[in-house]
Amino acid sequence: MHLLEIFIIALGLAMDAFAVSVSSGVVIHKLHVRHAMRIAAFFGGFQAIMPLIGWSVGRLAIDYIQAYDHWVAFVLLVAIGGKMIYEAKWCAEHEQDKSDPLDLKVLLMLAIATSIDALAVGVTFSCLQTDILAPVIIIGLVTFLISLAGVYIGDYFGNVFGDSLEIFGGVILIGIGLKILIQALFFGG
Repeated sequence: MHLLEIFIIALGLAMDAFAVSVSSGVVIHKLHVRHAMRIAAFFGGFQAIMPLIGWSVGRLAIDYIQAYDHWVAFVLLVAIGGKMIYEAKWCAEHEQDKSDPLDLKVLLMLAIATSIDALAVGVTFSCLQTDILAPVIIIGLVTFLISLAGVYIGDYFGNVFGDSLEIFGGVILIGIGLKILIQALFFGG
């Protein structure tokens, strides 16, 4: 597989992480570099690890992974998106009641939800007998950089538009979850 093909795959895989990082940037009111780096590291790291896991598992688990990956991503994204909408709409007057978007549990759920498709790509690389080192590095790096930019974009527009953009971010997460589910159930992919 050529590097250009791997780069295009990496961009495609990073789009969910970008949308989620923008949503995360919206809810962080005093963004520091370490916040953006943490989010980008989680997304980039999981996007790099998941293809490696998928590649390692290979043909043994392909039916299992393809049978349930869309449900896991859907449930996680809808739950997190719904929570964002709830907090923006009903917790605005109690700012301290909002969950921290940098919380380890939240970041783990988001990173897993946005990188499940990378697991399936890793299985595909295994079936194609593609060396995994270059794809893992490229996918992780591209996702890291795109997520880093996404956090700052979300922070900028979040400061301009406030809680209404947090609601929009929650809707985006739910939309991504629905897209993943519908695509898997009705279009086989």
